[in-house]
Amino acid sequence: MQVSVETGEGLERKLKVQVPAETVDAQVESRLKSMQSRVKVDGFRPGKVPFSVVKQRYSTQVFQEVAGEVMQNTFRDAVTQENLRPASAPSIEPISFELGQPLEYVATFEVYPEIELAPVSELNIEKLSAEIEDKDVDNLLETLRKQKAIWAEVDRPSKEGDRVTVSFKGSIDGELFEGGSAENVPLVLGSGSMIPGFEEQFVGLAKDAEATVKITFPEDYSASELAGKPAEFAVSVSKVEASELPVFDDAFAKEFGVEEGGMETLRVDVRNNMQRELSNRISLDLKTKVMDKLLEANPIEVPKAIVQEEAEALKKQASAQQTGEPSAEALASEAERRVKLGMILSDLVKASELKVDRARVDERIETMAKDYEQPDEFVNYYKSNPQLLQGVESMVVEDMIVDWVVDQAKISTVKSSFDEIMKPTSTT
Repeated sequence: MQVSVETGEGLERKLKVQVPAETVDAQVESRLKSMQSRVKVDGFRPGKVPFSVVKQRYSTQVFQEVAGEVMQNTFRDAVTQENLRPASAPSIEPISFELGQPLEYVATFEVYPEIELAPVSELNIEKLSAEIEDKDVDNLLETLRKQKAIWAEVDRPSKEGDRVTVSFKGSIDGELFEGGSAENVPLVLGSGSMIPGFEEQFVGLAKDAEATVKITFPEDYSASELAGKPAEFAVSVSKVEASELPVFDDAFAKEFGVEEGGMETLRVDVRNNMQRELSNRISLDLKTKVMDKLLEANPIEVPKAIVQEEAEALKKQASAQQTGEPSAEALASEAERRVKLGMILSDLVKASELKVDRARVDERIETMAKDYEQPDEFVNYYKSNPQLLQGVESMVVEDMIVDWVVDQAKISTVKSSFDEIMKPTSTT
């Protein structure tokens, strides 16, 4: 067998293979002989068909079968011989494909990249740090208090913090547009739940007031046909309500499941929940930064075929979750990021000799189970399902890699506050 390799664009490889004619012919001959006792030909008794007749009738068919098998088998042998790691199924194009002649073909495929990881010790990573202060707890308790507010109708013009019940009809260039009309919508002024500039124009309006509200849709508005366009809304107010906040007492604490200890216990519970959420957010931020740094430090090219497969998987996932189909560009970008990270992390696991920590896997599953009414059944289901268990193991391995990187990288601590971490300022 003769083998030569040609490097194509990027990770593409063209493998030219030539198999001696006698190798293929011998297999064809052997298979034809094995058929001789089984074939039926008019004019001959079963098992008595001359070999020359069998060969004349079936040699082309058998050659095609044998040649296909030979190409598959020799391809595997050739990539092993040339130390290639195919990342996609080959596209095989026969060049010489005739009985009695050398079998020659070209296999085109992509290979996995050779990765030489940058030293983890040279990575500079910032880790957020924050303490939960009493004012943070006070702010959250106040938010909970507002959630339990009782709304009472008032006979005065609306002001910030009031809830108005409104109806409106939106138009662009005098034409009503789809989704621009609604009846009796409750709107808390200052909540920021509507398009910028919309709810502010309801301040100062009393019950039964009518007005025209003018706004311009944001350039990045989700409905592209409306993005950046000016619109007018004919609005009317049917009700103005002010909030009456409850008192911080034992009854208030019971609203949040505290049966004993009143506000003091509720305050402790709130702080504990805040600490848990803060720790999770800091861990997630650190993990994201570690992954970003690994990608930045290890620029690699990845097989297009694998990126395409990942993009298709992401597309199906988005469809199943009914989150809306991302653009092809967004899918390709995220898919490429995931494939690159997957390859880098795989090499890191080998380099660090990390083994999945079973205790951490069990702990992760038990934590996930807390959100379900029957946690024991959830745990048993996950542990008995190999695919689900493998998914949890992958998450744990990622966490272990993050820990391993953080132990070796140059980590600088950035002091922040609870609000800054939990409600990061948008950069867009």
